[in-house]
Amino acid sequence: MRTVFTARHYKAPDDLKNFAEGEVLRLKKYYDGIIDCEIILDYEKQTQIAEIKVSVNGQTLKAIEKSENIRKSITLATNKLERQLKKYKGKWSPKGAAKPSLVESIEEAAISEEV
Repeated sequence: MRTVFTARHYKAPDDLKNFAEGEVLRLKKYYDGIIDCEIILDYEKQTQIAEIKVSVNGQTLKAIEKSENIRKSITLATNKLERQLKKYKGKWSPKGAAKPSLVESIEEAAISEEV
């Protein structure tokens, strides 16, 4: 996964870059088809903004979070992307894989009531 890091209006310290890249690498365990990632950090007065864009198979997933702390913004944005990646992965899973049919669900419910 290729990662691009940008800090607008200020020079980001190395430990902040390492923290942001570590948080983004955590997303690999949810979906390994991530092609590249762009991390953009910015601030407006007292608000710290983290914007993270992830490219997967011709589609871009994006999360923007604002808070008073930049590390909190980065963590919240990666959590939001984690949910988006899980949804994206579920959408593209093979048809019929691990999805019980309605009939099977009703039969299982009836069996559990009998016991």
